[in-house]
Amino acid sequence: MNSAIENGFRKEINGETKVYYDGYWIKCYEPPLDNLSAKKSLIQSLTRRLFNHMEHGINIPGKLLDDVRDAYKAEQDPQKKRVKGAMLAGALFNRAADIFTHLVDLEACGVEILPDNDLMHTCGLCLREALEFGKLVKHRNGDEGIDELWGEPFKAFIMSIDDFYESRYIKIAMTMKNIEQVSDFMINCIKDDPRFLGLHTLIMEYASTAHRKCEILRTDNDIFDVWTDFVVAGEEITSYIPDHDTTLDNVSLLDGIVVKHILKEGVRLIAFITRARTPMPKSTEIYLSECERYKKHSL
Repeated sequence: MNSAIENGFRKEINGETKVYYDGYWIKCYEPPLDNLSAKKSLIQSLTRRLFNHMEHGINIPGKLLDDVRDAYKAEQDPQKKRVKGAMLAGALFNRAADIFTHLVDLEACGVEILPDNDLMHTCGLCLREALEFGKLVKHRNGDEGIDELWGEPFKAFIMSIDDFYESRYIKIAMTMKNIEQVSDFMINCIKDDPRFLGLHTLIMEYASTAHRKCEILRTDNDIFDVWTDFVVAGEEITSYIPDHDTTLDNVSLLDGIVVKHILKEGVRLIAFITRARTPMPKSTEIYLSECERYKKHSL
């Protein structure tokens, strides 16, 4: 049935407007009016979100852009150069935000800001360069940089707000698929293990609450209940106590400690993916490969 539904199709489900993309119904919102002020708020929000998920120490003020660029150019050690490149990315983003903020302030004073304005051009260049250096930055889990987060402020700058909102729904559908990939793996690890009877239901509930958290905004009226449900669902998995007295003859079972580690890291990864609202393929690949290695050593 879903194969007949076109991506972008909208309908009311349980009193909410949902949009369909790649097998998922996602809550959608009415975008704000497309003007400089709205873009300023959107870019500032995306920039705060970006720094919230990236490694510490890269949120460098835009006024220090020239200094951090000089430090990056002078650095010879590859590892240190990567870190300074990450700091340069942060400074470039903040410089772009500074410019955009002042342009909006000028517009509020009645000054017409045209698209070909020199400062608008400079702002775009800063965002584009930040996107390149953003490839050097790692997520706080240390595995990957999530290029998508670095690209969002730039997309918000060059795209209409309507088109940007639509692009986010596509990305949320991909995020939901990534969550299912991790949760399905977790379930497969314990589905035939009598010590973890009923745990698969808790994992499915965690994935479901993760999907819900992905699709709503922080300003949504449901955010308090949704975030609470998501956190508690994860805690129920990590605090689950297996029944070690239950065994089956002639069945090879993973070491209980290994299973607990797999579940804990899976909950952690789903939390990262959910909060970022973007797929994390490298982190997922590392998680799956590490779990397979643990399983081989355990059996």
